[in-house]
Amino acid sequence: MAGNRGKSHSEYVDISSNTQVVSLYKKKGRVKRAVSLVLAIIFMITGAGMLYVYNALDSIVYDSEVVETTAATEATKESVDDPGDFKTAVTDTDLLTNSKVLNVMLFGEDNHSKGSTGRSDSMIMASIDNNSKRIKLTSFQRDTYVYIPGHGYGKINSSYSLGGASLAIRTIEANFGVKVDRYAVVDFTSFRKIIDILGGLTINLDHDEVAYINWQMYINHQTTERYLLDEKDGKITLTGQQALWYARDRGYDGVQSGDDWDRTDRQRKLLETVFNSMRDASITQIVQIVSEIGPHVTTNLKKDEITGLLSHSLTYMKYKVKKYSVPQDGLWSYFSDPVVGSCIQINDMEKCRQKFAKFVFGNLIETT
Repeated sequence: MAGNRGKSHSEYVDISSNTQVVSLYKKKGRVKRAVSLVLAIIFMITGAGMLYVYNALDSIVYDSEVVETTAATEATKESVDDPGDFKTAVTDTDLLTNSKVLNVMLFGEDNHSKGSTGRSDSMIMASIDNNSKRIKLTSFQRDTYVYIPGHGYGKINSSYSLGGASLAIRTIEANFGVKVDRYAVVDFTSFRKIIDILGGLTINLDHDEVAYINWQMYINHQTTERYLLDEKDGKITLTGQQALWYARDRGYDGVQSGDDWDRTDRQRKLLETVFNSMRDASITQIVQIVSEIGPHVTTNLKKDEITGLLSHSLTYMKYKVKKYSVPQDGLWSYFSDPVVGSCIQINDMEKCRQKFAKFVFGNLIETT
């Protein structure tokens, strides 16, 4: 649509005008005439399609706050417990970014009261790498002990409850050195609705995962059946509520289905499954899905940015999915903080940053 601006009406063919159609057909060559008409029709259809997309995107909840500042610049404006902490933060000039990679933080928020910020139950960065043709999903372990600008040290998921997506992003940038371009937030209620809009989610589960879902559904009075799902390994189609319990599963009261590392792995697997389920969708179907789930998503992506992503969605659907977790194995250990309790401590922050950057950007950057 932007390409139409500044051009006069005389530059386009009005196919409803007999005079213009006759004039067009007076041009030499059947091929040229046919191609000209086809291009004119395609132009009109494309224009109508983009208008439909723009109307559909009105359903999305747009956050007026576009996070452009970084942790380093914001932190210097705020009081902290120990000014010496600044030396460990990555400055804005050192943040890694590349035009071929779009980094979007995805926050899963528990339901909160009006006027307050809930807690971040999941923090995953989705990177669209147009260089390697990959969709990359990076989970941040929520108990990771990090520097939170303006608040000192604490668990990384505390940054969201303290300052929403803005502070959480500044915290990720300051600690891990990668620029976050945009974000999207979905709370528990919206997550359930989105999965139901998609017609449920068919995913491979093991016995313990199914047992956990059954148990949570039953004790939370979301079903009257104690064993709603057959507790066996294999592909099972989950409703929105069942998928939410799957995404939150880290074992409970004798149901040993894993820890928080397994939980974040499930969350990445869930996103990958949703992505793969849409590989055969047409652009019309994708736009329809976006328009239906729009009211359940809050984002600071701009409308024209989403339109651009949609226009390339069929290309992105061909990309393979890669998954990663920060911090990765071998670079962390457990320790107990007297204030926040048991945490994940990164033993070598510089190496952690390098490994993370290498995963996100690949050969677009150099790391030692």
